[in-house]
Amino acid sequence: MATVETAFEQIIAPVTHDLGAFKVNRTLPSRPRTMVGPFIFVDEFGPARLPAGQGMDVRPHPHINLATVTYLFEGAIEHRDSIGSHQVIEPGAINLMTAGSGITHSERSPQALREDGPSLYGMQTWLALPDGREEIDPAFNHVPSDGLPTVQDGTVTAKVLMGTLWGATAATPQHSPTIYADIELAAGGAIPIEAEADERAIMLVGGEADLDGQALDLFALYVLKPGHVARLASRSGGKAMLMGGQAFTTPRHVFWNFVSSSRDRINQAKEDWKAMRFALPPGDDHEFIPLPEVPTTVSYP
Repeated sequence: MATVETAFEQIIAPVTHDLGAFKVNRTLPSRPRTMVGPFIFVDEFGPARLPAGQGMDVRPHPHINLATVTYLFEGAIEHRDSIGSHQVIEPGAINLMTAGSGITHSERSPQALREDGPSLYGMQTWLALPDGREEIDPAFNHVPSDGLPTVQDGTVTAKVLMGTLWGATAATPQHSPTIYADIELAAGGAIPIEAEADERAIMLVGGEADLDGQALDLFALYVLKPGHVARLASRSGGKAMLMGGQAFTTPRHVFWNFVSSSRDRINQAKEDWKAMRFALPPGDDHEFIPLPEVPTTVSYP
């Protein structure tokens, strides 16, 4: 059995934001680490059931030089963006929105689910765009649940969301080499965590599991040492997310919803948003989130 020191390079405890109806656990960016592969922002939210008649309403807001990945375990989110995309995402599907040179979007609970109070449980992550591709044209891709490969082995079901894992390749577009997977472990289940990617991390999002015999805390991000083939296992059943990919050699900066290799580019985006030089999403253009003076999402230093 490997020791903790062999398996883990770093353990990042989540910062929990209590939004009243539900909680968000954020592990990236953090003071100890900004990125794992292209992943520069990692939020886990829920599980929660919102009060009857209410819903989640994330008003229109901008992004640059990144791609957002939304993935749900329960519930539904209605997405609209400034290039005209309109999509309701449901459990097991992927919404990949490439901001590139600039995009705005909103994320809301569908109206049809609000009467009974919608459930909300899932992940939102951001992928930094690589050097030379930060300013590509904005784009939106939706891959339904049945369009993503699933690897099954008795007590384990692993859905490959991005990249190639366990011999299966997802159709989700990649801007740089990326791995992302949803792993369901039944009681007694175990699966090897492949070591081909430069950087990898595991997050337990439900139940219980261990990595090389070391119990995992819910919602913490466990960064694996490069080249180490770990074994994820569960005695009573658990759910975990695997993420990572090619390491970035150029640092990325984060301020609010903006990511870039250039602080000047971020400052320009801030001025563009304050001056409303970003277009708003068709069908959801009557309100927006103002630029905060002190954002909760920043990179360090």
